[in-house]
Amino acid sequence: MLLTTKFLRPASDPRAVKRERLSSLLAPSAPKRLNLVIAPAGFGKTTLVSQWCSRSTGPIAWLSLDEQDNEPHRFWHYVAAAFEHAGLTGLETCHKNLSDNADDNLNGAITALINALASDGGPWILVLDDFHFIASNKIQQQIGYFVDYLPPGVTVTLASRTEPPLPLSRWRVSRWIQEIHPALLAFSQEESRDFFHQTMGLDISEQDVEAIFSRTEGWVAAMQLSALSGSNSTLLNGEHASPARQKPSLSIDERHISDYVLSEVLDKQPDEIVAFLLDTANCPRLCASLCNAIRNTDDGQEKLETLLSQNLFLVPLDNHNEWFRYHDLFRDALQQRIRYTDFARSQLLWQRTIEWLLEHGQVQEAIAQIVRRKDWPWLAQVLSAHGNNLIHGGYHLPVLAWLDALPADQVAENAQLQMLRIWSRFFANRLEQLEPLLCSLEDLLDRLVADSAPDAEGALGLQSEISLIRSYLARSRNDEKSASDLTRQVLADIDHTRIPLKSVTYYGLGLDDYGKGDLKGAEESLKSAVHYGQIERKPSTVLSSGGLLAWIQYNRGDMDLALDTCTEIQRWVGLHYADPSQPRLISCWLNATLTEIYRERNQPQDAVFHLAPLLEHVAQGTEPGQHVIIQHVRGHLAFSEGRYQDAIEFLEDAEQMGRKRREQIVFEPPASAALLARCFLAAGQTIQARRSLDSLNSNPATNPLHREQNSISLARLMVAEGKPEKALKVLETVIPEAERNEHVRHLVEALLVYGEALALANQDQRSLEQFERAVALAAEAGFVRLFAEESPHLRNLLLDLPGLKARGNWQRSVKSLLKTHKEVNRTDSVQASLADPLSQRELEVLGLINAGHSNKDIAERMSVAPATVKAHIRNIYGKLDVGRRTEALARARELGIFTQ
Repeated sequence: MLLTTKFLRPASDPRAVKRERLSSLLAPSAPKRLNLVIAPAGFGKTTLVSQWCSRSTGPIAWLSLDEQDNEPHRFWHYVAAAFEHAGLTGLETCHKNLSDNADDNLNGAITALINALASDGGPWILVLDDFHFIASNKIQQQIGYFVDYLPPGVTVTLASRTEPPLPLSRWRVSRWIQEIHPALLAFSQEESRDFFHQTMGLDISEQDVEAIFSRTEGWVAAMQLSALSGSNSTLLNGEHASPARQKPSLSIDERHISDYVLSEVLDKQPDEIVAFLLDTANCPRLCASLCNAIRNTDDGQEKLETLLSQNLFLVPLDNHNEWFRYHDLFRDALQQRIRYTDFARSQLLWQRTIEWLLEHGQVQEAIAQIVRRKDWPWLAQVLSAHGNNLIHGGYHLPVLAWLDALPADQVAENAQLQMLRIWSRFFANRLEQLEPLLCSLEDLLDRLVADSAPDAEGALGLQSEISLIRSYLARSRNDEKSASDLTRQVLADIDHTRIPLKSVTYYGLGLDDYGKGDLKGAEESLKSAVHYGQIERKPSTVLSSGGLLAWIQYNRGDMDLALDTCTEIQRWVGLHYADPSQPRLISCWLNATLTEIYRERNQPQDAVFHLAPLLEHVAQGTEPGQHVIIQHVRGHLAFSEGRYQDAIEFLEDAEQMGRKRREQIVFEPPASAALLARCFLAAGQTIQARRSLDSLNSNPATNPLHREQNSISLARLMVAEGKPEKALKVLETVIPEAERNEHVRHLVEALLVYGEALALANQDQRSLEQFERAVALAAEAGFVRLFAEESPHLRNLLLDLPGLKARGNWQRSVKSLLKTHKEVNRTDSVQASLADPLSQRELEVLGLINAGHSNKDIAERMSVAPATVKAHIRNIYGKLDVGRRTEALARARELGIFTQ
């Protein structure tokens, strides 16, 4: 006798979250024959399939399977009966074959079932729920035969915790399968919100929804257990609500979840799988080598792939099945079980895991495990050994947090840990807090030396680190002599210490030379900083040194070399520090240089690409020096694109940050006031430009690069004010200085403005000579954009320059850019005569109309809908006060928008 309740589809709860995105995937469609819904326990497989069935219009045969159905005769008796229960007729032959065959060869019965479905011709759906109970190879082969010969319109849906051993690869090629895997089945955050509010009726806060979603990763069973545990809290129906209707705080109920995992998952696994799960529960991430090492076996990869195939809450972390992790809540349940059943083995396995992580360079994960165990002596030992590399690898804030976790007395009596705290705060730009810490460390070192402590010799080496920190503090105070003296003393003593400091020391020397305008000296020091940074494995120093080196090369006029430097630095960092689990290391100097190079080469999209990650730093609150550089470069890009108001906003922000936080910046910030003055000039705001430059009188620049920028901008202002003679006097000082310092970019700019001033002074021949010289230098360096950033008068003078008439790619690029800006300027002046100026998009449409294109052609060229083009045309007609195309074109020519 068959149990008819196995044919009853679970009722669909009207409060359940509607999962339209998944239900649509299950719908029948040619050539699909099979839906495969695979996920661990509690992911809502049955609920999803039941919801979909409730919306389906065709006949549905539902069969809920259990352990007793893992026998061919019983299985197919139930399948046939499920179809019969749903209304399929003509199954007499099928039943007779099932009754007559004593062996497992049931192809005749299955064929009869297929024929009955074909004769019926209806769009049948067969659902086999809990298919993971079917382990019989014979049944799997028979299901394969059944699916292979299904008539059109019949769809089989399997809901299972594990992937069945069916010919899935062949069926995938034939496009017979729709698969819904755990990542798809997991609830989204929006669905999680709906689940708590609608299904469970809990009025919990958005913050709690986000927290539980993050912890459960969309595992609905875990969310439901947590919701049930909090069901006596405030409900939406108001039964227990307080007058103020305070939203309750709901948290993960780990005890109930653990019980669920142990009863529904772990206790149903073979002993060898249970042993593997418990042994590896302490691993934050898993790979075969780690599993083998802690268990003293060689079957790690085999076991991991078994877990993956069975969907035992194992999450792949790469595309080639090397690294995995357990679902956090599943891992927590496993840890609770092994600690309860065999605490000593749990601790041994945990220790082996940490040792493996340390041996294989997974230091941060190892430390996280040590902190979790609260093994403070071990943490102090690991930080002493690895803290310096972590800090210089960009992880100074985690190191600071770990140091704060240690008992205060343990840090107070450990000179190495105190030094790590100082470096962490230094890289976090907390410079104002360093002096007391340095004094405290010096007192400790004096005591160690006086007492002849065992580590006194190592403690003496920390004196060099203290001197190096003090040199950077001196730079922030503009005390260049002290900074230089301290740095060179460190360099002289460095070979006598055991501490790898050469990269950071040479970076300091590079900053000093850069601050003095000695670009050649700075280059040599920074190359050494990169070299030693690679030897010492300090990626943050390599990035900073290489980025500043490229910045100098760019300003010196060697853009190709600067680009090569950036590429090589990024290649090295990517090769040695490409951990996908960690955020990508970003160098402010390097990305700023790349932004400037591509902006100068008139490749704005590439410039924006390299600027984008820097803007994330600004949004998150980066250190003052980086903030100034980023906003300066951002403002320059906006200026080049003609977005003067945006540029003014960014540059004013850079100027304000540079003034307010000067003592926290170890280099002189870029000359944002000079660029700000240019923006005001371009926007026709001469008075504001003068104010911007006058502000420099109270805080003159010491870096020659910045002095030159300020002087050239002052000369531009004097030209704009009609004072060419004064401009010439300023530039006659700047030009030889820029030549002497090999500041090629500034030399080109100074020669251009000098030529414009000479032209205004009616010295045309001398003006031409300066222009020709500027063009020759710019062509060699590859500067393009700087020509288009000069005044309209200067650009017009350059258009007829003989040096730009040569047939070369560079010359064509510069002339094209100058002509484009001339057209933009002319159009801008015309637009000013309109009460409502045409937008850039409307000008583009008008231009295409003038070229004879239809509305359809314009839509295709602009990648917009024809209706959008019509809307633009209506706006154009209104602004030009016309009623049709011919009138619009005539009005545009009358205004001078078109020259012909």
